[in-house]
Amino acid sequence: MKQIKAFVHHIRSAAVVDALRDAGFANVTLLDVKGTLKPLSEAEQTYSSEVGVVIISEVRISLVCEDTEVDLATDTIRLAGQIGTNISGWVYVSPIDQALPIGGPDVEHK
Repeated sequence: MKQIKAFVHHIRSAAVVDALRDAGFANVTLLDVKGTLKPLSEAEQTYSSEVGVVIISEVRISLVCEDTEVDLATDTIRLAGQIGTNISGWVYVSPIDQALPIGGPDVEHK
């Protein structure tokens, strides 16, 4: 199994989630984050006195999939998240050693 994390501009996050759902991915997590992607306009950027750089609001989209689904998931994210011809974000793929449910009939109570 693999974990896929993508960092995209806010304005593309809904399109990415919709595209992933259409491709059959159901358990998608979204998290608002601050980052250093290239801003689309000056209105999108703010200066962070905490870190001393210009930042923008981004969305981190995460999902876990089978190894055979990685290309479909990453291609879907890269296509739906693209804005123009510049780099519009990043997609990272990491291995998952174990995935366990919380609760359910297979969990023993000790």
